[in-house]
Amino acid sequence: MKYLVTGSAGFIGYHLTKQPATDGHQVIGVDVLNDYYDPRLKEKRNDILKAGSQYTFYKLDLADHAAIDKLVAETKPDQIIHLAAQAGVRYSLVDPWAYEQANVLGTLNVLEAAKNNNIKRVIFASSSSVYGANAKIPFAETDMTDSPVSLYAATKKSCEAIAYAYHHLYGIEIAGLRLFTVYGEYYRPDMALFKFAKNILSEKEIAVYNNGDMKRDFTHVADIVNGIGSAIKKEKLGFEIYNLGSDHPVALEEVISLLETSLGKKAIKKYLPMQPGDVKITYADIDKARAQLNFDPQMTIGRGIDEFGKWFVDNRDWLLELADAK
Repeated sequence: MKYLVTGSAGFIGYHLTKQPATDGHQVIGVDVLNDYYDPRLKEKRNDILKAGSQYTFYKLDLADHAAIDKLVAETKPDQIIHLAAQAGVRYSLVDPWAYEQANVLGTLNVLEAAKNNNIKRVIFASSSSVYGANAKIPFAETDMTDSPVSLYAATKKSCEAIAYAYHHLYGIEIAGLRLFTVYGEYYRPDMALFKFAKNILSEKEIAVYNNGDMKRDFTHVADIVNGIGSAIKKEKLGFEIYNLGSDHPVALEEVISLLETSLGKKAIKKYLPMQPGDVKITYADIDKARAQLNFDPQMTIGRGIDEFGKWFVDNRDWLLELADAK
């Protein structure tokens, strides 16, 4: 098989691309390598991938519709796995245009390229953020998602609506995957666990929002990759939305405690109020993914955080040098 993976040098794209490449599938990787967070981390991931014989990389901005259409026409992938996006909830308050360009226009251009070149399957990353401040837990795919509390969430909701229109109009089989707080090795520096690890090892304060009264459905990247792989292999997709989470929200204070143990160092905590765009809890109902994708997350939070902390310590010299995200 030949897969086109957008955002291949990103956190999830890197882990997904490593997997099919080692399975003997050909991967066409696309990434703009922007500077939202230190591009040296993206380049390091990309260099590891380029060492494999099954990976071909193209630096390309998905906002350029002619460029992505040309690439799809030339490479003719069997499926497109669209993971590229402008990430981060808080940065969407600073530069909303980056989210419209990368997320909404980028997704539109990927779907147009699929339509123009008769690519019949697209799998794309959505986000748990589309649920907003949903009072009903756990979050199910049938819940209303009409009240986003951040622009990032609004763009992800827009992508789902655009994807459905392309399925309806052109018969493209599409799966949208709502991902819940993904973590693991080669993590994004703008995410809480990375910031916590960096500041704990540097003996700096860590910001604990909502005075620590938060829970997240932390999901290890290995489980997410397995879920994406199941969607790739599913015989018939039609149009489907799936939650991919651990089905086990964990209190932020517990996660910090686990990380302290793994790093062998105590955190200096600074308690702060809730940030605009944040929510108190995320909690995935994964019954649909279990039934239709055989999705079965295996990584416990204790083992996952311990592995992440040990990876951070083993690579602390270059990780601590990375610049903070915007």
